[in-house]
Amino acid sequence: MKLKFLLLVFLIFCLRLVQAQTVVDIIVNSPNHNTLEAAVGAAGLVNTLNGAGPFTVFAPTDDAFAALPDGTVDALLADIPALTAILTYHVVGANALSTSLSDGQVITTLNGFDITVTIAANGVFINDAKVTVADIVADNGVVHVIDAVLLPPVAPNTVVDIIVNSPDHNTLEAAVIAAGLAGTLSGEGPFTVFAPTDAAFAALPDGTVDALLADIPALTAILTYHVVGANALSTSLSDGQVITTLNGSDITVTINADGVFINDTKVTVADIVADNGVVHVIDAVLLPPVAHLSFLEIFF
Repeated sequence: MKLKFLLLVFLIFCLRLVQAQTVVDIIVNSPNHNTLEAAVGAAGLVNTLNGAGPFTVFAPTDDAFAALPDGTVDALLADIPALTAILTYHVVGANALSTSLSDGQVITTLNGFDITVTIAANGVFINDAKVTVADIVADNGVVHVIDAVLLPPVAPNTVVDIIVNSPDHNTLEAAVIAAGLAGTLSGEGPFTVFAPTDAAFAALPDGTVDALLADIPALTAILTYHVVGANALSTSLSDGQVITTLNGSDITVTINADGVFINDTKVTVADIVADNGVVHVIDAVLLPPVAHLSFLEIFF
């Protein structure tokens, strides 16, 4: 009798092991989620999503991935950071059954960005994706099938962001902030910024940068002489071209065998494209010809 009891317990234990399934198992065993399975594997998220959780996965079907523009899936599989960002936007670190969702509910994903739940007469939607199958329960969470791929919002990348994120433009960053131009240059634009490096500012006579930071009108005059109110990619520049800056004074483009020059400063890195324009790195500070002449005469 005791042996039979132990055998029964063992069989029940084995049955539970066989029946155990994670959110990854649900995806792997689905005939409609081959692309998602491949993506989760490529992004190295299998072990994470096999963990204790709980996880809620909004799982786009193969048809949902196929509806993306041609080449998108292949491009994502070759760009693991971008793929991971999209996949983690489909996962919530909680057990969100359909009964716990409410209209207008905002949920933060593992990506860090929010998704919004809409419950209407024609169904339940996550952002603009419709839930076609709900509440596929796993041991470590739940899977909801959706009919479109959720795309996380794109973080802004303005000309200011390019300057701020550059390790070579700390002085320019400080100057733009001190002059109160960060808000303007984060606007719609378009703007073209000729961005002097830290080394370019350091090449100015001793005390110049500190004096400029203490003289906001002079600082603003110089900074706006580095900005054009248009999207001027290198391909649109021509030798001898004259461009009016936000300062109101002109700069002159020279293109020769030695490179591209703005006035006498050389463009060392061209065409760093932003959402609201473009940044070209230059190796010297541009000095406007007239504005704040009395200040400039102190140093030059």
